[in-house]
Amino acid sequence: MIPAPNEIGGAKVICYTVIDERHQPTRNCKQIVAGVLQGPAAGLAICQYKGEKSFYLFGCDSEWHSVTDTSHDTLEDAKEQAEFEYEGVSETWQTG
Repeated sequence: MIPAPNEIGGAKVICYTVIDERHQPTRNCKQIVAGVLQGPAAGLAICQYKGEKSFYLFGCDSEWHSVTDTSHDTLEDAKEQAEFEYEGVSETWQTG
């Protein structure tokens, strides 16, 4: 999978990680889009929109299109949510 772009959906990428054999989906939460249960993401990106204080955790497909998202007050909260969903991501974040 290619590195994440500088922006996803108009939001600046702060950090990202590819989901691969280093990670284990925890099944601690379910992501449902348009009534369809989503499988594991190909990558995760934590992003921030210009002028906003919130951080967004995007679950992305293999081309870094956002499929799911959650909003968090802090970068640390977004990272904690990512680890809650995918064990091992805390060790693999790359700067955007």
